[in-house]
Amino acid sequence: MTSEFASVISVLFADPNIGRDAVYIADGGAPVLVRVVARRADAVTDFGDARLWSETTRVDLQVAEVSNPRPGDRIEIDGEAFLIQGEPVRDRERLVWTLDLRPA
Repeated sequence: MTSEFASVISVLFADPNIGRDAVYIADGGAPVLVRVVARRADAVTDFGDARLWSETTRVDLQVAEVSNPRPGDRIEIDGEAFLIQGEPVRDRERLVWTLDLRPA
């Protein structure tokens, strides 16, 4: 069943309306061309009695393309550079990483 899911994920990432080309650069490594699905949602965080609004940049990345992304690794999308912050999280099927990014 996982291979069927992997095939569907690959098709979704390859779709030009969903996925985007990006360059992944591991800390001290060589650049690798990958496909990402960008999600730039706003986040509202409670802090005591206050609610803080902030822009977030998250991307989904296939585990098949990058097996072990780490905080501090770099992703470039359309000429914009980002660093991975926090620990990457894999989905239930272990096919997709969700990465929280910050501008480099």
